[in-house]
Amino acid sequence: MTHSFEGAGDGTRAVRAGLPEPVKHEPTLPGPVFAAHFHLPGDPIGPYTYGRDENPTWTHLERAIGELEAPGRDGVETLVFASGMAAISAVLFSQLSAGDAVVLPDDGYQVLPLVRGQLEAYGIEVRTAPTGGDAQLDVLDGAKLLWIETPSNPGLDVCDVRRLAEAAHARGALVAVDNTLATPLGQRPLELGADFSVASGTKQLTGHGDVLLGYVTGGDASAMASVRRWRKIVGAIPGPMEAWLAHRSLATLQMRVDRQDASAQVIAETLRDWPEELGVRYPGLPGDPSHKIASQQMRRFGCVVSFTLPTRARADRFLDALRLVDDATSFGGVRSTAERRGRWGGDAVPEGFIRLSVGAEDPEDLVADVRRALDESAK
Repeated sequence: MTHSFEGAGDGTRAVRAGLPEPVKHEPTLPGPVFAAHFHLPGDPIGPYTYGRDENPTWTHLERAIGELEAPGRDGVETLVFASGMAAISAVLFSQLSAGDAVVLPDDGYQVLPLVRGQLEAYGIEVRTAPTGGDAQLDVLDGAKLLWIETPSNPGLDVCDVRRLAEAAHARGALVAVDNTLATPLGQRPLELGADFSVASGTKQLTGHGDVLLGYVTGGDASAMASVRRWRKIVGAIPGPMEAWLAHRSLATLQMRVDRQDASAQVIAETLRDWPEELGVRYPGLPGDPSHKIASQQMRRFGCVVSFTLPTRARADRFLDALRLVDDATSFGGVRSTAERRGRWGGDAVPEGFIRLSVGAEDPEDLVADVRRALDESAK
């Protein structure tokens, strides 16, 4: 049994979430349970029967994530997965059948086009629309599921989750929100009306670039039972060590997020004020197209800043010139990273488009590094 810490701050909740009741001489966070099977005499009932179905280390982490995604709310369940894509796939393929229609963003995570192909191969109609301007509203009629990604990756557009969720529910559709970029400290999709909050725990949630993980949090028991059944069938389960590392990492989530997001704001302002027009996108900038809606539904604006340099060559020179920022994919880690997203071919972005993930380094040092790299790459 765990405490709910209702009314507690984000830091308190992140540090305490999912911990078991204290037992004398036992660790405050039990170590990972490496078990494929458990003692199970008699009828096969109870919480732990077989390692593909349940694991005590998952349970602690699932309770912790649930505390962050929907604090104080009863009936909310979280399921952890081997990766963010495993969690995304579990919702889509457990809720949709041949003949159903689903609405996806056309500017979301770059693996979604691959998912679209698989959905269509199974006889599911896929409709797409941009995240910005709540454009998905126009293609909702008759859909079984609406998939929202806000802020979108990598373009950082934002849509009105409350408005979209109300419209979808009025049409009988379920709503899932990809909460990866925001984290539960940035926004809580279930409070905004979504049925599912889905995320990659690989990114800022765990924050150290050493764990692949995903999760689904939902408040509808029947829908979550289908997601759980999909996890059992596919076996897309996290290892106990990954789950334990993730739970350990949650303790510093509020500290990391506050540091990284505050630094991202400073970097975004630096880029916005640069003599060149860089097309900077960051929801925390007052002049950003996403700012108004983001301010209404987000409590923090994330650690990712995007901008566009005029050419691919300039972007490559900029990345090469950085000293404190690793040229790597993914985002949300304590070490800053950046990449030219066009190199993957899956995002509709210009060749010079840069996605910069701001880490926990001193903001003054990061600003100096970015400014110097912009100057050097312009020569």
